[in-house]
Amino acid sequence: MLDEIKAKISEEVEALTHELNVELPDRIQKAVELGDLRENAEYKSALERQQFVQARIGHLAGRMAEISRINVADMPLDRAGFGSRLRVQDLVLDREVTFTIVAGDYIDLEAGHVSLDSPIGKGLTGAREGDEITIELPAGQRRFRVVELATLPRQLADGGA
Repeated sequence: MLDEIKAKISEEVEALTHELNVELPDRIQKAVELGDLRENAEYKSALERQQFVQARIGHLAGRMAEISRINVADMPLDRAGFGSRLRVQDLVLDREVTFTIVAGDYIDLEAGHVSLDSPIGKGLTGAREGDEITIELPAGQRRFRVVELATLPRQLADGGA
């Protein structure tokens, strides 16, 4: 999972760097050629995009630094946390659901990803197999029982991450 996230970050940084260094200067140059910069929407748009791209690259660099500091050896084997995959029984809807706890930037709802910062992610963090958890959601309280837990260290040991 960590390698997948690092690869996604690297791909996005590469694309943004290309945009920042190649595409945006060209857009800015073309906008300058149109004349009066005070009322030039193309110029303003290109500058705003440039600022956004620079900020996003900075954010991604911070994310990469955070991920690089994650030491899987320090993660508990028996409690849910970043990268954990949990099969839970929804005690309200009486059905099983599988969640994987991920960083907020890398959520794939169809794959069952939940952010560490989401109510479900926060509620499941620290849970063990067999635990029953009540989580306050915008739509009301939900109760879950952890049926199966695969922490990131265990997934890596089993070759499943």
